[in-house]
Amino acid sequence: MRYLALSTRNLKEIVRDPISAMFGLGLPLLLLVLFTQLGNRLPAGVFKIQNFAPGMVVFGFSFLVMFSALLLAQDKKSSFLMRLFASPLTPSDYILSYTLPLLPLALLQCVACFGVAVFMGLHLSAYTLLAVAVLMPQAVMTIFAGLLFGAVLNEKQVQGVGNVYIIVGSLLSGAWLEMSLLGGGWSTIAYALPFAHSVDAARAALAGDLSSILPNLMWPIGYAAVIFVLAAVALRHQMEA
Repeated sequence: MRYLALSTRNLKEIVRDPISAMFGLGLPLLLLVLFTQLGNRLPAGVFKIQNFAPGMVVFGFSFLVMFSALLLAQDKKSSFLMRLFASPLTPSDYILSYTLPLLPLALLQCVACFGVAVFMGLHLSAYTLLAVAVLMPQAVMTIFAGLLFGAVLNEKQVQGVGNVYIIVGSLLSGAWLEMSLLGGGWSTIAYALPFAHSVDAARAALAGDLSSILPNLMWPIGYAAVIFVLAAVALRHQMEA
C-alpha cells in the first residue's frame, strides 16, 4: 500500500486537467451516436449498435495512453520522479500508483458508451455488465502502454507516439469495418494485436456467446502482462541511472 499516497497525488493531477478527460469521453460518445444513426440507413452490420458500441469503448480507451504517458513524462521532466526514486517504492509501486487513478476514468468511459448505446437501442441485460467487465483488461493494457511510453520517451515524443497508438487502435480494432474485409494480410496483423480481440470479446459477451470470450480476452491480458514487465524494467533503468 506504499503507492497510495502517490496514487492520490496523481489523481489530483488528472482532475486538474478536466478538458482532456472530457475530450476522451465526449468524442467516442459523439461518434457512437452519429455512426449508429448512419448504420440504421446502411446494410452493413458493423455500425449496428451491438457491434459498434464495443469498438467505440476501445477507441475511447486509446486516449488513456496519452493521459498516463504525459503524466509520467511530465513528472520525469520536472524531476519530481527523480526525487521520488529516493523513496522505498519499487517499479511495480510506481506503475500501480499511475494506473489506479485512471481506472475510474476508464470505467466511466465504458459505462457512458454503453449507457448511450442503451439509449440508442442496445438491449440492457446482465450481458451488458459482462461486456463492461470484459473490456477492462484492454483499459489496463492501454494504461500500461502509456506508462511504458512515458518512461522511455520525453513529452514531445509521447505526443507523437500516443497519436500513432490512437490511430492504430482505431483502425485495427474492427470498430469501423470488419477485419475480414481488409485482406492483404491486414486482418492477420489486426488479430496479432489486442484491439480487435477486445472488441470481439465484448461483442461475444453482448450476444451471450460465453465460449468465445476467454480466447479473445487472453490477448489483452497477455499484452498487459508483457507491457507491465517492460514498463517496470524501463522504470528500474531510470532509477538506477
